[in-house]
Amino acid sequence: MKLLISVVNSDDAHPLIDALMSEGYRATMISTTGGFLREGNATLLIGVADENVQDVLKIIQESCHTRTQWVNPLPPTVESGELYMPTPIEVPVGGAVVFMLNVERFEKY
Repeated sequence: MKLLISVVNSDDAHPLIDALMSEGYRATMISTTGGFLREGNATLLIGVADENVQDVLKIIQESCHTRTQWVNPLPPTVESGELYMPTPIEVPVGGAVVFMLNVERFEKY
């Protein structure tokens, strides 16, 4: 058995859970915040049998899409009296990061 920890964009979280549930998989969602853009993410905990890992990874891949977003960069340290005009930059967001861990023991009550 494996535990998949999948960090996804908040926009992709609910469609991903719906897709997993429609195929009979369960997931626990935790609301999290990303470090770089400080925007909402969702971390899903998915327990899956070894033989079903590829199916779940395919569902994640099909449900979580990378896209671009315009953001204002954080201002640098400026001296008093200096003017800083941020120029928006385009950055990729979304997709999924999946960590796969072996489960030594699983119990359900």
